[in-house]
Amino acid sequence: MSRTGARAGSGLFLRHVRLETGADTGRYPFTLPVVTWLRDSGGLDLSAPVTFLVGENGTGKSTLVEATAVAAGFNPEGGSQSFRFTTRASESSLGEHLVLRWGRKPRTGFFLRAESYYNVASEIERLDQDPGSPPLLPAYGGTSPHERSHGESFLDLVTHRFGPGGLYLLDEPEAALSVRGCLALLARLSELAALGSQILVATHSPILLALPGARIVEIDEDGTAETVDYDQALPVRLTRDFLAAPEKFLHHLLDEDGDEP
Repeated sequence: MSRTGARAGSGLFLRHVRLETGADTGRYPFTLPVVTWLRDSGGLDLSAPVTFLVGENGTGKSTLVEATAVAAGFNPEGGSQSFRFTTRASESSLGEHLVLRWGRKPRTGFFLRAESYYNVASEIERLDQDPGSPPLLPAYGGTSPHERSHGESFLDLVTHRFGPGGLYLLDEPEAALSVRGCLALLARLSELAALGSQILVATHSPILLALPGARIVEIDEDGTAETVDYDQALPVRLTRDFLAAPEKFLHHLLDEDGDEP
Protein backbone atom coordinates (compact mmCIF):
# COMPACT_ATOMS: atom_id res chain seq x y z
CA MET A 1 0.00 0.00 0.00
CA SER A 2 1.33 3.41 -0.91
CA ARG A 3 2.49 5.39 2.09
CA THR A 4 0.91 8.48 0.55
CA GLY A 5 -2.45 6.76 0.98
CA ALA A 6 -5.32 9.24 1.09
CA ARG A 7 -3.05 12.14 0.14
CA ALA A 8 -2.96 10.80 -3.41
CA GLY A 9 -6.70 11.30 -3.87
CA SER A 10 -7.92 14.32 -5.78
CA GLY A 11 -11.69 14.02 -5.44
CA LEU A 12 -13.19 16.49 -3.00
CA PHE A 13 -16.88 16.44 -3.76
CA LEU A 14 -18.36 17.26 -0.37
CA ARG A 15 -16.47 20.14 1.17
CA HIS A 16 -18.39 21.24 4.26
CA VAL A 17 -21.27 20.14 6.47
CA ARG A 18 -23.03 22.53 8.83
CA LEU A 19 -26.22 22.81 10.87
CA GLU A 20 -28.82 25.10 9.35
CA THR A 21 -29.43 28.40 11.09
CA GLY A 22 -32.39 28.31 13.46
CA ALA A 23 -32.50 24.52 13.94
CA ASP A 24 -34.34 23.49 17.12
CA THR A 25 -31.41 22.42 19.29
CA GLY A 26 -33.43 21.64 22.42
CA ARG A 27 -34.40 18.08 21.51
CA TYR A 28 -32.87 14.87 20.12
CA PRO A 29 -30.84 14.58 17.92
CA PHE A 30 -29.79 18.19 18.40
CA THR A 31 -28.68 17.50 21.97
CA LEU A 32 -25.99 15.04 20.80
CA PRO A 33 -22.40 16.23 21.42
CA VAL A 34 -21.53 16.17 17.72
CA VAL A 35 -24.50 18.43 16.87
CA THR A 36 -23.56 20.82 19.65
CA TRP A 37 -20.11 20.99 18.10
CA LEU A 38 -21.51 21.55 14.60
CA ARG A 39 -23.58 24.46 15.92
CA ASP A 40 -20.76 26.06 17.91
CA SER A 41 -17.91 25.48 15.44
CA GLY A 42 -19.67 26.40 12.23
CA GLY A 43 -19.54 22.89 10.82
CA LEU A 44 -17.31 20.04 9.68
CA ASP A 45 -14.69 20.91 7.08
CA LEU A 46 -14.02 17.94 4.79
CA SER A 47 -10.54 18.87 3.65
CA ALA A 48 -9.11 15.38 3.10
CA PRO A 49 -10.13 12.58 0.72
CA VAL A 50 -10.69 10.33 3.75
CA THR A 51 -12.16 11.64 7.01
CA PHE A 52 -12.69 9.43 10.06
CA LEU A 53 -15.04 10.35 12.91
CA VAL A 54 -14.19 8.73 16.26
CA GLY A 55 -15.60 9.01 19.76
CA GLU A 56 -17.41 7.10 22.46
CA ASN A 57 -20.84 5.59 21.92
CA GLY A 58 -23.47 8.29 22.20
CA THR A 59 -21.38 11.17 20.89
CA GLY A 60 -23.31 11.11 17.62
CA LYS A 61 -20.66 10.22 15.04
CA SER A 62 -22.82 7.57 13.35
CA THR A 63 -25.82 9.92 13.47
CA LEU A 64 -23.77 12.57 11.67
CA VAL A 65 -22.62 10.18 8.94
CA GLU A 66 -26.18 8.94 8.47
CA ALA A 67 -27.58 12.49 8.38
CA THR A 68 -24.92 13.61 5.90
CA ALA A 69 -25.83 10.67 3.68
CA VAL A 70 -29.53 11.57 3.85
CA ALA A 71 -28.80 15.24 3.09
CA ALA A 72 -26.68 14.12 0.12
CA GLY A 73 -29.62 12.16 -1.31
CA PHE A 74 -28.76 8.62 -0.25
CA ASN A 75 -31.35 6.15 1.00
CA PRO A 76 -31.50 6.34 4.84
CA GLU A 77 -31.13 2.55 5.22
CA GLY A 78 -28.14 2.47 2.89
CA GLY A 79 -27.39 1.96 -0.78
CA SER A 80 -26.84 4.30 -3.68
CA GLN A 81 -28.76 7.46 -4.46
CA SER A 82 -31.06 5.42 -6.71
CA PHE A 83 -32.21 3.13 -3.86
CA ARG A 84 -35.59 4.23 -2.56
CA PHE A 85 -36.85 1.34 -0.42
CA THR A 86 -38.04 1.63 3.19
CA THR A 87 -38.12 -1.23 5.69
CA ARG A 88 -38.47 0.55 9.01
CA ALA A 89 -37.60 4.21 9.43
CA SER A 90 -34.99 4.54 12.18
CA GLU A 91 -32.95 7.50 11.00
CA SER A 92 -32.89 10.74 12.96
CA SER A 93 -34.27 14.02 11.62
CA LEU A 94 -30.81 15.60 11.56
CA GLY A 95 -30.38 15.14 7.80
CA GLU A 96 -33.27 17.53 7.19
CA HIS A 97 -31.34 20.28 8.97
CA LEU A 98 -27.88 19.95 7.47
CA VAL A 99 -26.49 22.26 4.82
CA LEU A 100 -23.90 20.72 2.49
CA ARG A 101 -21.37 22.64 0.42
CA TRP A 102 -20.35 20.81 -2.71
CA GLY A 103 -17.34 20.95 -4.98
CA ARG A 104 -17.28 18.68 -8.01
CA LYS A 105 -20.05 16.16 -8.59
CA PRO A 106 -19.13 12.52 -7.85
CA ARG A 107 -19.67 9.99 -10.63
CA THR A 108 -21.02 7.41 -8.19
CA GLY A 109 -21.58 6.87 -4.47
CA PHE A 110 -22.87 4.59 -1.73
CA PHE A 111 -23.94 4.76 1.91
CA LEU A 112 -22.98 1.68 3.94
CA ARG A 113 -24.92 1.55 7.18
CA ALA A 114 -23.72 -1.60 8.92
CA GLU A 115 -26.83 -2.18 11.02
CA SER A 116 -29.21 -2.16 8.05
CA TYR A 117 -27.11 -3.74 5.30
CA TYR A 118 -29.32 -6.86 5.50
CA ASN A 119 -32.16 -4.70 4.17
CA VAL A 120 -29.94 -3.36 1.39
CA ALA A 121 -28.97 -6.93 0.46
CA SER A 122 -32.65 -7.86 0.20
CA GLU A 123 -33.28 -4.89 -2.08
CA ILE A 124 -30.30 -5.87 -4.25
CA GLU A 125 -31.80 -9.35 -4.65
CA ARG A 126 -35.22 -7.92 -5.49
CA LEU A 127 -33.85 -5.53 -8.12
CA ASP A 128 -31.68 -8.26 -9.63
CA GLN A 129 -34.75 -10.46 -10.12
CA ASP A 130 -36.76 -7.70 -11.80
CA PRO A 131 -37.16 -8.75 -15.45
CA GLY A 132 -37.40 -5.14 -16.50
CA SER A 133 -34.03 -4.17 -15.05
CA PRO A 134 -30.46 -5.12 -16.01
CA PRO A 135 -28.66 -7.67 -13.79
CA LEU A 136 -27.45 -6.04 -10.59
CA LEU A 137 -25.49 -8.77 -8.80
CA PRO A 138 -22.39 -8.54 -11.05
CA ALA A 139 -21.75 -5.10 -9.56
CA TYR A 140 -21.64 -6.74 -6.11
CA GLY A 141 -19.30 -9.62 -6.96
CA GLY A 142 -21.80 -11.88 -8.72
CA THR A 143 -23.26 -13.47 -5.59
CA SER A 144 -26.16 -12.31 -3.45
CA PRO A 145 -24.95 -10.73 -0.19
CA HIS A 146 -27.35 -13.10 1.58
CA GLU A 147 -25.28 -16.03 0.30
CA ARG A 148 -22.08 -14.66 1.77
CA SER A 149 -21.07 -14.05 5.37
CA HIS A 150 -21.71 -10.57 6.68
CA GLY A 151 -18.02 -9.70 6.48
CA GLU A 152 -17.58 -11.20 3.02
CA SER A 153 -20.55 -9.22 1.71
CA PHE A 154 -19.03 -5.98 3.05
CA LEU A 155 -15.73 -6.69 1.29
CA ASP A 156 -17.56 -7.69 -1.90
CA LEU A 157 -19.32 -4.33 -1.77
CA VAL A 158 -16.21 -2.17 -1.40
CA THR A 159 -14.24 -4.28 -3.87
CA HIS A 160 -16.77 -4.57 -6.70
CA ARG A 161 -19.37 -1.81 -6.22
CA PHE A 162 -17.12 1.02 -5.01
CA GLY A 163 -14.99 2.57 -7.74
CA PRO A 164 -13.03 5.65 -8.85
CA GLY A 165 -14.46 9.12 -8.45
CA GLY A 166 -17.09 8.14 -5.90
CA LEU A 167 -18.47 9.55 -2.66
CA TYR A 168 -18.70 6.84 0.00
CA LEU A 169 -20.14 7.20 3.49
CA LEU A 170 -19.54 4.29 5.87
CA ASP A 171 -20.99 3.80 9.34
CA GLU A 172 -18.81 1.45 11.44
CA PRO A 173 -17.89 -0.90 8.56
CA GLU A 174 -15.65 -2.89 10.92
CA ALA A 175 -18.75 -4.25 12.69
CA ALA A 176 -18.81 -7.33 10.45
CA LEU A 177 -15.08 -7.71 9.81
CA SER A 178 -12.30 -9.81 11.28
CA VAL A 179 -8.89 -8.25 11.85
CA ARG A 180 -7.80 -9.54 8.44
CA GLY A 181 -11.00 -8.14 6.96
CA CYS A 182 -10.25 -4.71 8.45
CA LEU A 183 -6.78 -4.85 6.88
CA ALA A 184 -8.34 -5.67 3.50
CA LEU A 185 -10.78 -2.78 3.89
CA LEU A 186 -7.94 -0.43 4.83
CA ALA A 187 -6.08 -1.34 1.65
CA ARG A 188 -9.20 -0.86 -0.47
CA LEU A 189 -9.98 2.54 1.04
CA SER A 190 -6.43 3.63 0.25
CA GLU A 191 -6.88 2.49 -3.36
CA LEU A 192 -10.18 4.32 -3.68
CA ALA A 193 -8.70 7.55 -2.32
CA ALA A 194 -5.83 7.28 -4.79
CA LEU A 195 -8.40 6.85 -7.58
CA GLY A 196 -10.11 10.15 -6.77
CA SER A 197 -12.82 9.02 -4.36
CA GLN A 198 -13.88 10.77 -1.16
CA ILE A 199 -14.77 8.79 1.95
CA LEU A 200 -16.38 9.69 5.29
CA VAL A 201 -16.29 6.98 7.97
CA ALA A 202 -17.55 6.65 11.54
CA THR A 203 -15.41 4.00 13.21
CA HIS A 204 -13.97 2.48 16.39
CA SER A 205 -11.28 0.54 14.51
CA PRO A 206 -7.63 1.38 15.24
CA ILE A 207 -6.75 -0.57 12.09
CA LEU A 208 -8.81 1.58 9.74
CA LEU A 209 -7.55 4.75 11.41
CA ALA A 210 -4.01 3.87 10.30
CA LEU A 211 -4.80 4.85 6.70
CA PRO A 212 -1.99 7.26 5.73
CA GLY A 213 -3.09 10.79 4.98
CA ALA A 214 -6.57 10.44 6.46
CA ARG A 215 -7.98 13.10 8.75
CA ILE A 216 -9.19 11.87 12.16
CA VAL A 217 -11.79 14.01 13.94
CA GLU A 218 -12.33 12.98 17.57
CA ILE A 219 -15.66 13.95 19.13
CA ASP A 220 -15.74 14.27 22.92
CA GLU A 221 -18.71 13.74 25.19
CA ASP A 222 -18.65 17.40 26.21
CA GLY A 223 -19.52 18.56 22.71
CA THR A 224 -16.05 19.46 21.47
CA ALA A 225 -14.16 17.97 18.55
CA GLU A 226 -10.66 18.28 17.19
CA THR A 227 -8.40 16.80 14.56
CA VAL A 228 -5.99 14.33 16.18
CA ASP A 229 -3.01 12.30 15.07
CA TYR A 230 -3.26 8.53 14.82
CA ASP A 231 -1.40 7.95 18.09
CA GLN A 232 -3.72 10.37 19.92
CA ALA A 233 -7.00 8.84 18.68
CA LEU A 234 -9.06 7.26 21.46
CA PRO A 235 -9.47 3.79 19.86
CA VAL A 236 -5.71 3.61 19.29
CA ARG A 237 -4.76 4.73 22.80
CA LEU A 238 -7.18 2.39 24.55
CA THR A 239 -6.27 -0.61 22.39
CA ARG A 240 -2.55 -0.06 22.87
CA ASP A 241 -2.93 0.37 26.62
CA PHE A 242 -4.98 -2.81 26.90
CA LEU A 243 -2.61 -4.91 24.79
CA ALA A 244 0.39 -3.61 26.74
CA ALA A 245 -1.07 -4.64 30.11
CA PRO A 246 -4.36 -6.56 29.83
CA GLU A 247 -4.08 -7.78 33.42
CA LYS A 248 -4.35 -4.22 34.72
CA PHE A 249 -7.55 -3.62 32.78
CA LEU A 250 -8.99 -6.97 33.83
CA HIS A 251 -8.16 -6.30 37.47
CA HIS A 252 -9.96 -2.98 37.31
CA LEU A 253 -12.95 -4.34 35.39
CA LEU A 254 -13.43 -7.71 37.07
CA ASP A 255 -11.78 -7.69 40.47
CA GLU A 256 -12.30 -4.14 41.69
CA ASP A 257 -14.60 -5.30 44.50
CA GLY A 258 -12.72 -8.50 45.14
CA ASP A 259 -15.38 -10.63 43.42
CA GLU A 260 -14.66 -13.45 41.03
CA PRO A 261 -15.76 -12.75 37.44
